[in-house]
Amino acid sequence: MYSCYLLKCVDGSYYCGISNNVDGRVLVHNRGKGSKYVRSRLPAVLVYVERCGSKVDALRRERQIKSMNRQQKIQLIDSYNGI
Repeated sequence: MYSCYLLKCVDGSYYCGISNNVDGRVLVHNRGKGSKYVRSRLPAVLVYVERCGSKVDALRRERQIKSMNRQQKIQLIDSYNGI
């Protein structure tokens, strides 16, 4: 089962990725061993997770989220957190 996730970095920016083990992936990011983008903006906090089923579905959703503007990402996160 793959998921698409959003991290909020210390500078307030967002990073979107996919994984079949989101908790493990977040740990890797925060150890500085994940993406270059997150590595220079630590610590990062998990703010959104969406289960997608297959890797193809997760990649498709990642592409959709990455095309969103900042306000749309914030609305997505707020709806996930029940705000």
